[in-house]
Amino acid sequence: MTQPPLIIPSAVEVAQAEKTVLANGSALYTLASDDFEVLRITFVFRAGSAVQQVPFSASTAANMLSEGTRDMTAHQIAERLDYYGSYYDVNIDRDYAYISFCTLSKFFDQTLAVARQVLLCPTFPEEELRTYCNKRKQRLAVERTKVDVEAREAFARALFGPEHPYGISAPEDAYDTLTRADVAAFYETHYTAENGFVVCSGRIGDYERQAVAALAEQLPRRKSAAETPFPAPVTQHEAFVEHPGAVQSSIRIGRLLFPRQHPDFLGMQVVASALGGYFGSRLMQNLREEHGYTYGVVAAMVNFEREGYFAVAAQVGTEVTREALREIYAEIERMRTGPLPDEEFALVKNIMIGEMMRILDGPFGIADVTIENILCGRDHTVINENIGRIRAMTPADIQHLAQKYLAREDLVTVVAGAQRP
Repeated sequence: MTQPPLIIPSAVEVAQAEKTVLANGSALYTLASDDFEVLRITFVFRAGSAVQQVPFSASTAANMLSEGTRDMTAHQIAERLDYYGSYYDVNIDRDYAYISFCTLSKFFDQTLAVARQVLLCPTFPEEELRTYCNKRKQRLAVERTKVDVEAREAFARALFGPEHPYGISAPEDAYDTLTRADVAAFYETHYTAENGFVVCSGRIGDYERQAVAALAEQLPRRKSAAETPFPAPVTQHEAFVEHPGAVQSSIRIGRLLFPRQHPDFLGMQVVASALGGYFGSRLMQNLREEHGYTYGVVAAMVNFEREGYFAVAAQVGTEVTREALREIYAEIERMRTGPLPDEEFALVKNIMIGEMMRILDGPFGIADVTIENILCGRDHTVINENIGRIRAMTPADIQHLAQKYLAREDLVTVVAGAQRP
């Protein structure tokens, strides 16, 4: 039986979002699609943990928006959304908070009424705040007993420094001193028209567009807080977190590089994909298939607003930690000393472009890509630019990038486990 040839698409058609600048200076982006009777409204605010002055105030403000408003209790909000089959989701990262409402088209008005309460009228009730903080403190304490969490936090500290906004890890006891005033102040400062935008996708007509615009125009205009300059990262090349009795070690290897706007970011994504971006990648074949050191290992480029980094992550048995590290270094060095075979390179490129196509399948996926492109200062023309760049790359290009950025002396290595490797 003959395998069909791999065909890498040369382009993909993606409709550009329609942008409307609202009266309060906020921006509304719409992606209309009549294929499904659903729509999603996502409000994006530059309100991530990197801009907070009080530990946990950013995540608490985002997660407590629906815990009581001027006219609705938390129970009423949850009951109303559940009754109409609507979906409410909050995501927060180092840089941004993403507040999304997904609804059937026929229940648009009812869902938007709840969205108006959540976004414009949160009260952050004291009783709910204390319950939230106690639960989060306990959850964080439990999470920090796991070697993968210890390694992840230690890796961020090693890359950026323990005082850097991207590297800091606040103690769980900081939840005890977090006040309602802290949370309300963060909300009032960062959930403003100037500090965010809205993306609406799905079945959107003139009525829905105008209604979402009317809601977004109610976001207050306030003078943004003075931006605190980011300190320069302070990188530590090796760190070990001792975890007595652990049966596994959690490994992080990588280095600080650059955010998505850098011309070499895409090429380093190809490097990361070949190393550990899919099930048959080099690291998976080595650590899992050949040696049985781990169930899984991944490599990726990670993008923040102001920084970006390359990372390899794996959990391995304590007794094979040193051997696993040696094999990871060896696979990275193999990327540097020889080009990818043509067949392997074609597979990597096909997987990457195929993943881009998968993400763009449907209005909500397109909305996610739209948000990412807005945050990077681009539009959807970058999609076909990236496809073209991936198609044009050669094995020599990828080897050159690995040589340039993945020298052994530049790598940061973090291990959390029972014994130092």
